[in-house]
Amino acid sequence: MASQSAATVIIFFALGILSPSFTSASRTGPFVPFRVYDAIYSFGDSIADTGNLIREGLGPFGAINQFPYGETYFGKPTGRCSDGRLIIDFLADRFGLPYINPYLDQNTSFINGVNFAVAGATALDASYLEKTGILMPFTNSSLSVQLNWFEKHLNKSLCSGATQCTEKLSRALFLVGEIGGNDYNYAFFQGKTIEEVAATLVHQVVQSIMEAARNVIQHGARHLFVPGNFPIGCMPSYLTSFGSTNSSDYDERRCLKHFNEFAQLHNDLLQRSLQSLREEFPNVNILYADYYNAALEILDNASNYLAGFDESSLLKACCGAGGDYNFNATRMCGSPGTSACSNPSKHLSWDGIHMTEEGYRDMVAFLFVGNLKG
Repeated sequence: MASQSAATVIIFFALGILSPSFTSASRTGPFVPFRVYDAIYSFGDSIADTGNLIREGLGPFGAINQFPYGETYFGKPTGRCSDGRLIIDFLADRFGLPYINPYLDQNTSFINGVNFAVAGATALDASYLEKTGILMPFTNSSLSVQLNWFEKHLNKSLCSGATQCTEKLSRALFLVGEIGGNDYNYAFFQGKTIEEVAATLVHQVVQSIMEAARNVIQHGARHLFVPGNFPIGCMPSYLTSFGSTNSSDYDERRCLKHFNEFAQLHNDLLQRSLQSLREEFPNVNILYADYYNAALEILDNASNYLAGFDESSLLKACCGAGGDYNFNATRMCGSPGTSACSNPSKHLSWDGIHMTEEGYRDMVAFLFVGNLKG
């Protein structure tokens, strides 16, 4: 590992983890939606958080509530871990819905859904992770906590009985994840090996995601998107912290191949588990969102996605404090001594952990139409 403080890296990786289609049991090509949804309900981590963490209290993560976060679209920080919009925002655009408000902003409207995602959240409870020797740095808003919020929202705000809930939720889109990436981040950056994490966490994480999906289905959900993990071996933060002098540790993209293989292990198990869930609930539309291959598609064909991109900066963060990948866990984007590139749309990575708005836009474009945005 590089010389940066592992403890500091653990903390900043809490903000989230960084495939070409949504797939169902019979669909292997791009998913082109025809249904109009009334609402979106989202569970996850910083890939989807639109402001819950900043309402919980950021502690050492105040940087994400500082400029230049939000500079591209909103013109100010919103609690989104990017320079602008996220995948959930572009999904809302696709379905003609307003952007989905965070659950902890109780003074706003939830008529078109609720976002329960919290940056730094895990699929497994903090108590479970602690028993395996893994500590959550700052938030306990795991997937089970988010599901409890969902239950409270149903009971308090959405509907007066099970029949009414079922009817309303059947017209909504449920985004169950991305979640689980932080479970792995905390483990890796607290010294666990890939072999250890694969043996002790992957099945448990996927099981937790399946239980969450089953929970919302039993409440009436009929349309689920369940994303997989990203190619973490291509992230500037991983490349910086786990850099190697052995060229065989890298693939043809100059990504750390063993970490990408680990992400694929998670994704393979998740897809098999989703197929079992489809068999259990044959009348529910359960789609796997292949974030892994969508991200690789952009990397492999950056000239078609990132206008004016520089090959030498493809694996570098837009916002950071220098180094080979412009990532330093002790000086994260938004902190003193950091700066952002002049044109984030030329970059895939925003801060070394999360994508730029352009990266997320391209992800959604590829996931939904399977070709270049136009």
